[in-house]
Amino acid sequence: MTEPDYSYEQHAHESGARFVAGVDEVGRGPLAGPVTAAAVILDPQNIPDGLQDSKQLTAKRRKVLSDLLQGCADVSIGHADVDEIDDINILRASHLAMQRALAGLRQVPDLALIDGNMIPRGLNVPSQTIIKGDTISLSIAAASIVAKVARDQIMWDLAQQYPGYGWETNAGYPTKSHKAALRNLGITPHHRRSFKPVHNILYQENN
Repeated sequence: MTEPDYSYEQHAHESGARFVAGVDEVGRGPLAGPVTAAAVILDPQNIPDGLQDSKQLTAKRRKVLSDLLQGCADVSIGHADVDEIDDINILRASHLAMQRALAGLRQVPDLALIDGNMIPRGLNVPSQTIIKGDTISLSIAAASIVAKVARDQIMWDLAQQYPGYGWETNAGYPTKSHKAALRNLGITPHHRRSFKPVHNILYQENN
C-alpha cells in the first residue's frame, strides 16, 4: 500500500504557493446526520507521523492524530445539515461543507487540494482535484482524519438522544440493523428524507 506524501504540496510551494490546504469530506453515504468536511494546512516542518487515509486507521489512532493536527496545523471543519442535504442534494451539500471548511481557515490558502474529481461550485480558491487524494496527499489524508473524527463524534452524541439506531457504531450508514431500526422505531429529525430507504418508509407511512 502506498503511503501519502507531500509531493503535491511541495510542487505547489515551488510554484510560489505559500499555503496549501488539503480538503476532504465524510458522510455522503449515511441515511442520517450531516455531511462533514475538513480543510487542513500542514506546517511542512511539523507533520505528524502516520497520516493516512482515515479508513486505514483505527478510531483510537484517528483521534490521536486529529488532536495532534489541531495543535500543529491550521484546521477547519465545515458541515451541511440534513435540511440542506434534502434541499440541494448530497453532492452539492458535500461541496457546501468543503466551502465552509476552507472559509474557516486562519490563513487564506493559495491552493486547495480537493479529494475526488470535482471542484465545488463557487469555490474562490485556486483548486486542484486528486482522485483518491486521501491515499496520495498528506494534507488530504489529514483532512480525511479530522473530518471523520468530527462527524463520528456528532453521530455518537446524536446516538445518546436517539438510542436504538446504532449511530454510535454505524455513524448513520445504512447497516442492516440501522435499516431495521428505521422500520421499527420510525424516522428521526436527523434522517435524510431524500434518501431512498428513508423516503420509502415515509411514503409507506403516508399511504
